[in-house]
Amino acid sequence: MSQDDKLIDLNSERAKRVHDIKEKRLNEVRNAFEQAMPLGKPKKKSKSKPKKR
Repeated sequence: MSQDDKLIDLNSERAKRVHDIKEKRLNEVRNAFEQAMPLGKPKKKSKSKPKKR
């Protein structure tokens, strides 16, 4: 049974590869989107006094 140690589960290896490919593509799309429409940093609200009426 020494061959069992060398067996590779092709389904799990394929799933990993497909996941890596999709993750790479997702990162590419995310980077392209951020370049096209950069997300502005949230502005900090200043603690100003309320307006007098």
